Amino acid sequence: MSTISIRLSEKEDLLVRNYAKMHCLSVSDLIRASVIEKIEDEIDLKHFDEALANMKKTYSLDDVKKELGL
Repeated sequence: MSTISIRLSEKEDLLVRNYAKMHCLSVSDLIRASVIEKIEDEIDLKHFDEALANMKKTYSLDDVKKELGL
């Protein structure tokens, strides 16, 4: 397993440590989960943008209801 170091101001350090403690997480677990989540969000957004760009037609909720006879 590798190690990554980050530099934080005292105020940032206190904020991160207190947040982790409040959620019963280690600082390492908090930072790992936060970084992975940010990367996944960016990938999801990229895929959404690509899917939206390839969409031929969109439907409103009213259109869908009408089509389904609701």
